[in-house]
Formats: sequence, C-alpha cells, structure tokens
Amino acid sequence: MKISKTTLVVIIYIIGVILGAFFLDIWGAETSMKKGFIALGWTALFLVGIFFVDRDKEE
Repeated sequence: MKISKTTLVVIIYIIGVILGAFFLDIWGAETSMKKGFIALGWTALFLVGIFFVDRDKEE
C-alpha cells in the first residue's frame, strides 16, 4: 500500500491538531494569544506543506 504525499501531510496535520487539543488545550475556555498563534502557525505549516506537495506533483 503506497500512501500519497498529500495524504501524509494531512495525517500529520490532524495528529498535530489532536495533540494540540489534548495537551495544549487549544479549544479550552481560557485560550491565550500564545496558544492561538501556535495553532495559526501549525495551520500555516500545513498550507505550505500542501503547496509544496502539489507543486512537486505537477512537475
């Protein structure tokens, strides 16, 4: 079974979101700016990863 790079990036992102939810309590009632920026940075890394994976796929 061969897994595509896009699927791998999405799985890593989902695992990171789940870990952030449980260990950093990102969706808790008392979320700080630091936690918000961590979540925003994680999503930005996900988008950059998807961009580069799709760019490599086109070539």
